[in-house]
Amino acid sequence: MPDVNYLAVVLAALSAFVLGGLWYSPLLFAKPWVRLTGQSEEVLKSGSMAMIFGGAFLAALVSAFVFAMFARHITDIDDGASFGFATGLGIAGASLALNYFFERRPLGLWLINGGYFTAQFTLYGVILAAMG
Repeated sequence: MPDVNYLAVVLAALSAFVLGGLWYSPLLFAKPWVRLTGQSEEVLKSGSMAMIFGGAFLAALVSAFVFAMFARHITDIDDGASFGFATGLGIAGASLALNYFFERRPLGLWLINGGYFTAQFTLYGVILAAMG
């Protein structure tokens, strides 16, 4: 089994929820995100919230764990933030951009979602390095 700090992984995954709550709130990007995705209030309120949030937490947990496996030797917070930023922008954000180009999605939507992933992995790097 990989040598990772499991508590740090769980805290990193939870940080994705805190960040997402702020990032996609009316305080920051809720209105443009809703507009750019073509969502409606009815659609956003539909479905099983337990499935949506449970699935999202599982995805955050998997991404935090895999990131921790690759970053397990990073203990300096600045290095953790840099590695997380590079991973978020250069891997998650760039991969998301591939789909967005072919799906002809708006640049603004990529900036919001890619920005979230960049901030998410930067937080992962900081948390994992701080607790490493």
